[in-house]
Amino acid sequence: MDFDLSPRSAQQLFDGEGGSYHTWSSSEFPLLAEEKVAAGRAVLQPRGFALPHYADSSKIGYVLQGSDGIVGMVLPNSSEEVVFRVKKGDVIPVPPGALSWWYNNGDHSEEVVVVFLGETSKAHIPGEFTYFFLSGGQGIMGGFSTEFISRAYKMNEEEADKLAKSQTGILLIKLDPGIRMPHPNMEIGEKMVYNIDAALPDVDVRGGGVFKALTAAGFPFLEEAGLSINRVKLEANAMYSPSYTADGTFQVFYVARGTGRVQVVGIGGKRVLDTKIQAGQLLVVPRFFVVAQIAYSEGMEFVSILPGKSRAVEELASKKSVWNALSPIVSQVALSVTPEFEEFFKSNMQKTTILIPPTNYI
Repeated sequence: MDFDLSPRSAQQLFDGEGGSYHTWSSSEFPLLAEEKVAAGRAVLQPRGFALPHYADSSKIGYVLQGSDGIVGMVLPNSSEEVVFRVKKGDVIPVPPGALSWWYNNGDHSEEVVVVFLGETSKAHIPGEFTYFFLSGGQGIMGGFSTEFISRAYKMNEEEADKLAKSQTGILLIKLDPGIRMPHPNMEIGEKMVYNIDAALPDVDVRGGGVFKALTAAGFPFLEEAGLSINRVKLEANAMYSPSYTADGTFQVFYVARGTGRVQVVGIGGKRVLDTKIQAGQLLVVPRFFVVAQIAYSEGMEFVSILPGKSRAVEELASKKSVWNALSPIVSQVALSVTPEFEEFFKSNMQKTTILIPPTNYI
């Protein structure tokens, strides 16, 4: 396996008055196709509206910025539109084939920014999301002939042409002032949105940071997407200690804020990556490879996704380390150290979690 694992920034795919969409191309980032994962980032300007669409992949949206977003969604095999509000820190699962629209309801200057992370095992293009828009310049309605539209919707040709071609915008448009979108349903929103930023941490280490894991057990709607998500906030110079997926699946990291350094060790114990990583970049870690990260002085925050309903991550340098599960004599001969050093090695791990403060932290 010989892929460039370097973290990558997104490329702008579309920019308009209503907002922009940025993506990571599998042709420029082949590891996406190899691991069958994809990512995209939508920026909605005030009154920016993402036209109704569905995609060929399962994904999770994480709101990086904004407080007044509105999402409408029609799930597969459902005839009901559900509308809910989203804000910074919200996690929104989007099952494959689910129809959705996204809107920035703010009238001021605040953008709504959402990063999407997902898996593409059934996608048309492995490593990329393919979107199908109902309307607009790239919409399904305009793809059919006037004859077919008029027959399907029982209209004359003039009416059919108006239906299919009135909307000329693509992807993201800006709505006129005064247009009122559907009112969000708070009760439904609680079932379809989970604010991971506000959730209690699974791990909270003074000087180290905060780790939160969200699976279908804590947020049942995640099961529809078949994914789980982690959020990590590292304090200055803290470490996200070495770990790997034990079920043969990938890990995808998106850096939301800050900078740091990342190392990945792969086949044959070879260090295949040792580089800086910063806000806005995507890191894909191949199955079974081991990854560790250290934040720089400003700290670092990232989200990551894993396929499946539960988190299958093995840690190597914490009290949950697989080293601690091994018999002392096995560790001793495997490392070729004295019994005293083996005991010292394991006793140090008993004091740490997956988040490790800097060595000079008091």
